[in-house]
Amino acid sequence: MKIVTIAGATALALTAAGAASAQERITVNIGSSHPENNIWVYAMKNTFQPEVNRILGEAGAYEIVWVESYGGTLYKFTDTREAVMDGIVDVGMVGTVWEGANMPLQNVTYFTPFATEDHRMIIEIFDDLSENLPELKDAWAQNGMVHLSSLITDSYDIYATFPVTALADLQNRKLNAPGTSANWLQGTGATPVDGALTTYYTNIQTGVTEGTLSFASGILPTRVYEVAPELTRVGIGSMYFGGIAANKDFFDGLPEPVQEAFREAAKATSAAHGDYVADLAARALDEMQAAGLTIHELPEEEKAAWVNGLPNIIEPWLEQTGESGRVVLKAYFDALRERGAEPLRNWDEGL
Repeated sequence: MKIVTIAGATALALTAAGAASAQERITVNIGSSHPENNIWVYAMKNTFQPEVNRILGEAGAYEIVWVESYGGTLYKFTDTREAVMDGIVDVGMVGTVWEGANMPLQNVTYFTPFATEDHRMIIEIFDDLSENLPELKDAWAQNGMVHLSSLITDSYDIYATFPVTALADLQNRKLNAPGTSANWLQGTGATPVDGALTTYYTNIQTGVTEGTLSFASGILPTRVYEVAPELTRVGIGSMYFGGIAANKDFFDGLPEPVQEAFREAAKATSAAHGDYVADLAARALDEMQAAGLTIHELPEEEKAAWVNGLPNIIEPWLEQTGESGRVVLKAYFDALRERGAEPLRNWDEGL
């Protein structure tokens, strides 16, 4: 009986070994310019990778060997597009907010502030449009990438060394306003200074700037509130920041079941990203207040003056993007209204 048991165990082991050897291993280099606790990276590490593993593990034919390069070990925030496009990583976080020249269509939200504070709505809209609106999908392809999952921010406000109770308080102030978000300060008297969540703390601490336009879920983990202890709630809105994307040549070369696993995992990643941002933004305010942050609300009349006092900042974007921009702008605002959003300014008026 003992001999039979050993023989049976040996046969099972050989069978398992044969199954393992039949499973094809695929190496995937995945990375980001920001650390794993950052809102755009957290779901990559904690949802996208595990979901791909789960889906492929159930099928049994393929296994992913992940090579992780998070936290800017391979590329910084200024090089996210190039890192994925050039194959420095196979899958990566791409901040289109920093790519106004190369991927302008993806920046439509940054030219239409005060549209919605619902970040889950932004995820839903851009997951859909990036896959089904040719103008947006083709823009990724032309840059050598495949969009997998949308990355967003919660609503932008002002974190500064001073409170803002009226627009006059912004006169002659220097605020970090990355990329196209600098447009939101036009007419306010403030001077925008480029940067990213990874640079705000030092910028403010050293006096390069006096604050930043940013969002709670990004400010908490970077501890910017320590040097900018005055938060003024403005409600500039949630923004489409970019996407988790794959190098197109790499993605096109994957077996179809692996491509499908990536796409399915990307859907789960979008949902997880929305949940994580919501949870983090909610507790961020409590934690930051406990650490000394003071919260102010910009009076409604001052907010209205800001919104209505902005020049037509969408017009230069439309001139740059032409008919494609008009298609994207209309599709975006149609999608907002279909979902019940009421933008404070109709940036699509006249299309």
